[in-house]
Amino acid sequence: MAASTVDALRRWLAEVELENLPDETDPLIERLRELLDGPEGEDPRRWAELERRARRLARDGESARARGIARSLEHLIGGREPVVVVTPVRVTTPREPRISTRTAVVLGVVAVIALGGGVAAARALSVPHLDATGPAPGAEIGPAALPAIDFTTSGGASRLKHQVWMLDGKDVTRWVRPKNARLVLRPTRLAQGSHELTIVERGGFLGASAHARFDFIVDLTAPALTVTGPVKGRAWTPITLRGTINDPTSTVTVANQAVAINGGRWSVTLQPPVGATVPVVATDPAGNRTVAIAPVSVVPRMPSAAVHAVHVTANAWMNKATHRTILKLIAAHRINAVELDLKDESGVVGFEPNIAWARTIGAARPIYSLPEAVSELHHLGVRVVGRLVCFRDPIAATAAWKAGRKSEVVQTPTGDQYSGYGGYLNFASPAVHRYLIAIAVAAARAGVDDILYDYVRRPDGPIATMAFPGLRGSAAQAIVNFLRDTHVAIAPYGTYLGVSVFGIAATRPDQVAQNIPDMAREVDYVSPMVYPSHWNAGEYNVPDPNAQPGLIVKRSLVDFRTQVAGTGARLMPWLQDFSLGVHYGAQQVRAQIDAAKSLGINEFLLWNPDVSYDAAGLHRDAKRAKGDLAVPAK
Repeated sequence: MAASTVDALRRWLAEVELENLPDETDPLIERLRELLDGPEGEDPRRWAELERRARRLARDGESARARGIARSLEHLIGGREPVVVVTPVRVTTPREPRISTRTAVVLGVVAVIALGGGVAAARALSVPHLDATGPAPGAEIGPAALPAIDFTTSGGASRLKHQVWMLDGKDVTRWVRPKNARLVLRPTRLAQGSHELTIVERGGFLGASAHARFDFIVDLTAPALTVTGPVKGRAWTPITLRGTINDPTSTVTVANQAVAINGGRWSVTLQPPVGATVPVVATDPAGNRTVAIAPVSVVPRMPSAAVHAVHVTANAWMNKATHRTILKLIAAHRINAVELDLKDESGVVGFEPNIAWARTIGAARPIYSLPEAVSELHHLGVRVVGRLVCFRDPIAATAAWKAGRKSEVVQTPTGDQYSGYGGYLNFASPAVHRYLIAIAVAAARAGVDDILYDYVRRPDGPIATMAFPGLRGSAAQAIVNFLRDTHVAIAPYGTYLGVSVFGIAATRPDQVAQNIPDMAREVDYVSPMVYPSHWNAGEYNVPDPNAQPGLIVKRSLVDFRTQVAGTGARLMPWLQDFSLGVHYGAQQVRAQIDAAKSLGINEFLLWNPDVSYDAAGLHRDAKRAKGDLAVPAK
């Protein structure tokens, strides 16, 4: 508080103390004296509190005189000129001092000294003992404390005959009730604003009486909180939220984290990943709360060129004829990325990483050299997407079961090994997570640009037929946790992370434990498998999806586009280049690509289990990467 402001307040206080002030201004004047004369005056928060109380009385005071005095005090504390208070001319009489029992006793002793007589002394010593309790002077009572507020004095019903309880000038004695050797008043329906409760007990010698008084404020006005929006950021980077608060004595928390307030403004930077919404809560000293839910929109990481990729197995990559075909597609600008299997559906890890468990169980096999494949494709400006089949793994599941590591395997409710897919790893097992993430890290170190997870889900089918040892919470959340751990592990290499998901996951996430919005916030892209042959007739109101590839792809991707919006993930759908029930050629492939493009989705992964692709179905628009390909770790 500036010295000039303090001097102005002292002069103002000296002037107003000469007047007959309204009762409702007493708490303000008393608090002002305390701040001017005591150590609390060094604390700016105390002055801010007094300013806020003055502002409330200036708004809610019962008399114009009280409102004017409060407004003047508010202006002075804020360093502004006081407003002019017009006082009507009136005849006033001195107010009777408001005294408590202790004050009465002191006055009585003074009277003894002054009069020097036994009558005065007897009168002073016979003042009733009024042991009253209630809120502290000037206390602010908020919505949480209001239902429990009470006032008490010692004594029973017989003593109440000698007492008068007045609340805001109204006699409320009849509402006082005896309880546990005390008299209790619990007022109801207290309105916003300042209140006063007085208790007078008579019956002392020669009319001696005791007084107690409680001045308090009921504050039911929540602080005004704003969040400056919209809140946006880039994927995997810190996100800053900002806003304002009208009450500097309030506290603000963002995502349960306390933030500093500076001149009514606040800001905080949150580390990724940040949820779809962030709660912002302002709480004033009275306990009034304002909650704002801030939506957060995250912009995805994008490679320098839209990805046009085809699926290639480990064995196909080593087949000379297939290898030449892939290189021709690259040279013709039909594709600019190769999706190469790291670990396939059988559990084989085809690039033989140096992972002890993979070698022990015979999963690691030297089918191809990943560093050589990365080097060859990067030299051509082509992106390498490493497909890693996660929990479908007959080799690892069978080996774990035989080794007594049964918690690493999905089981039946009776404790037997789940037989689906020849063996399925338990997505709730930390050991399984470590195994799969070790493969992903080995590929990232070799220079793979993307890790694309497949079968990152529970087995399809009735969940009642399965048991997942160690699962805490939902299956979907366990999948999300696994993705988060993976991203942390591969982040040092700059590797992108993608997830292949069922086409039905957008509308039926519980069937395979794939919650698309939650998964999307942990990855760089989502790859829905929207193969037309896999949809039932009538899905998305498409009579024959397999015969209408463009229409079913477009309508299904609309749902996925909505679910990943603002999550920080982009869409890179799996499209069909194989025949199942209906012959698929260049026309059907191109129809799917064009349908996705019509929605602004210019990336795709093309699937053919035989690694045989119709070049005519691919546009000649695949651009080469521009200096953003991964660099193998040393």
